[in-house]
Amino acid sequence: MHTLSRRIALGVCLLGMLMSPQFALAQDWPNKPIRVIVNVAPGSSPDVLGRAVAAPLSQALGVPVLVENRTGAGGIVGAEVAARSAGDGYTLLMAAGSTMVVVPTMTSNLPYDVNKDLLPVAATARLELFLVVRANSPFQSFADLQKFARANPGKLSYGSPGNGSTPHIGAEMLKSMAGIYAVHIPYRGSAPALQDLLAGNLDFFFDPGIAAPHIRSGALRLLAVGSTKRSFLYPDTPTLSELGLKGYDGGSTHSFYAPAGTPPAVIERLNREINRILVTPALTQVIRNLGAEPSPMSPSQLQALNAADTRRYAAIIKEKGIKGD
Repeated sequence: MHTLSRRIALGVCLLGMLMSPQFALAQDWPNKPIRVIVNVAPGSSPDVLGRAVAAPLSQALGVPVLVENRTGAGGIVGAEVAARSAGDGYTLLMAAGSTMVVVPTMTSNLPYDVNKDLLPVAATARLELFLVVRANSPFQSFADLQKFARANPGKLSYGSPGNGSTPHIGAEMLKSMAGIYAVHIPYRGSAPALQDLLAGNLDFFFDPGIAAPHIRSGALRLLAVGSTKRSFLYPDTPTLSELGLKGYDGGSTHSFYAPAGTPPAVIERLNREINRILVTPALTQVIRNLGAEPSPMSPSQLQALNAADTRRYAAIIKEKGIKGD
């Protein structure tokens, strides 16, 4: 009788699961277009990655996957739109790494809970930072820039994709470790910051990966790589750690998230499809053009990575007293 009772209980549990709204939703999903909100400007690295994944994801799922840029407030605007959307599998957020590992630390009145309202779905790539100046810059090396900045505090300016972006906090880490001061000019995305560098309106820029064509063409000079190891794209360029900023790591991971309430079966399917897409030749090339490598991982692995990055960035945010907009 004991075995029979267990079987009956298991049958009741299974029936309850099959009758649940979430199970029914997952079974029927997808049957209409999926919206991907990108919380940074067109042309920025998360936008490039989001759009590159959208087309093959649409093919895999059999429905349109539409990309929508919602920018502002260091990515908060787009993230809030996603966090407040229905958890029905038809809204995704493609977020800059800073959205999850920097912004929550420096923003006291965030209009959503980053750990409860947005669920990790899939990583795309870990983006490193590349310290670049114009080709006609007087700085031939990081040592040149550091020497000038130390002798002329506040004379240099640098751009970032926005207040609280990883290039912003990465540059503040650089300033702290190098003992220099430079003026921060925030933009709405890395693309407009890069254009102002090329136009001569900035002195340097911590590129999250979109400047590679300009480095190859000779319009920009790469001074250093802001990661723990040299880039496969630029094997002859030293890391900042090699140049005296021991242990410097400015990396973060651009990733997909879903609103709370999204069925686990939907998240699992999305994770599986996106991980498969990342290692296709076409996507691998897009990611390598950003100076990165594909980073397929499970939602739990992404969550753990974000937690580690948050701890590292929180230290410099606290040291510098950086606040959100």
